Amino acid sequence: MEQDPMLSLLSATAQGDKKAFAELYQASSKQLYAVSLKMLKHKELAEEALQEAYVRIWHNASQYRAGKGTVLTWMISIARYRALDILRYHAVRKEEALSDNQVPVTTSSETMTETQQGLLEKCMGALDVQQRQAIHLAYFNGMSHHEVTAHLDLPLGTIKSWIRRGLQSLQRCLKL
Repeated sequence: MEQDPMLSLLSATAQGDKKAFAELYQASSKQLYAVSLKMLKHKELAEEALQEAYVRIWHNASQYRAGKGTVLTWMISIARYRALDILRYHAVRKEEALSDNQVPVTTSSETMTETQQGLLEKCMGALDVQQRQAIHLAYFNGMSHHEVTAHLDLPLGTIKSWIRRGLQSLQRCLKL
């Protein structure tokens, strides 16, 4: 099996080698930034996620396990989780703003009228916090059930139940 070219850089980074870390950054930052930008859609947020990802990579370089994928795959997953944390943070802030009767930060979807969007937001607000968070991650952020499980560090059955019950509640609410 061919050795991952970034493995030696990550190993040196785990030993505190700042030069190796700089080389690792040069070799991977474009890919990690692209992933962050695609998820977050805003340059400033993508840069924030990238910075947080590299801080985490620096501190956790010794935790990489070669049998679980390439160094770049490991680093991209860290960047994705940082981006998801930022998305979740902004979703919570948006929900708080909505609960304070403020105008939502984003505009309504092109496929939904303002009335439908308002009803959906009202129904989403009526869900349990866990159900709402799991549905947001799965449907608004495009995560699989397994990714939601890893992100929230909860059992798969719990996540599936929250999503299923949340969707059933949404369906009942939207039919009224």
